[in-house]
Amino acid sequence: MRRWGTAAAALVLAAAGLTATAASATAATATATATATKANTRAEACATAWGSGDKTADVTAYTPLTNIRTGRHDCYDRMVIDTRAAGGNKVGYQVRYVDKVYQDGSGTAIPVGGGAVLEVRVAAPSYDPETGAATYPGRAGKPLPGVNISGYRTFKDTRFVGSFEGDTQIGLGVRARLPFRVLQLPDRLVIDVAHTWSTAR
Repeated sequence: MRRWGTAAAALVLAAAGLTATAASATAATATATATATKANTRAEACATAWGSGDKTADVTAYTPLTNIRTGRHDCYDRMVIDTRAAGGNKVGYQVRYVDKVYQDGSGTAIPVGGGAVLEVRVAAPSYDPETGAATYPGRAGKPLPGVNISGYRTFKDTRFVGSFEGDTQIGLGVRARLPFRVLQLPDRLVIDVAHTWSTAR
C-alpha cells in the first residue's frame, strides 16, 4: 500500500510540474507576442521617410532670432528656433549635412562634435537689423546658451557659429547621418532628427 501511495504521489507531483511548465511557456509566449506587437506598432508610428538630403526655403524677409531650444521625443530629437516673425511671415532656411562648418565672413572652421554635423542656416540675425541691438546671446564657437542635450539619443553637440549679413549659422552635431525634417511655422523653425533610419524607438 505504501509503495502504491508513493507512486501515486509522484504522478500527482509530475502532473503538477507539467502544468506549471505549460503555464510558464504560455505566459512567455504571450509576453513575447505582446512585446513584438508593441515594437511593430512603435515602428509604424516612428517610420521616418524624411531623407538626409539638403532642405531649403527661400524667404527674403529677415526677422530677428530670439531663442533656440531643444526637446526629446519618442522618435526624434527636436531643435526649435524662435523668431519675431509676425503676421504669418515665415523665415528662410538651409539645413544640410556638412563635413565642417565654416563661419560666414571669416571662413573660420567651427568644431562640432558628433558622428555627423548638420549646418543650420536661418534668415534670422541674432540682432535687430534696425538698431543693431542683440536679440540672442550666442557666442561664436560656443555651445548654445541655455541648451542642455545631456541624455539625448541623437543630438550630441550644439554650436553657435555666427550671425552675418542677416543669416545665423548653427552647428548641430548628431550621432550619425540620420533622416531629418524641417517644419516652417510663422514664428519658429522646427528641426527634427530621427533616432534611426527606419524607426525611432
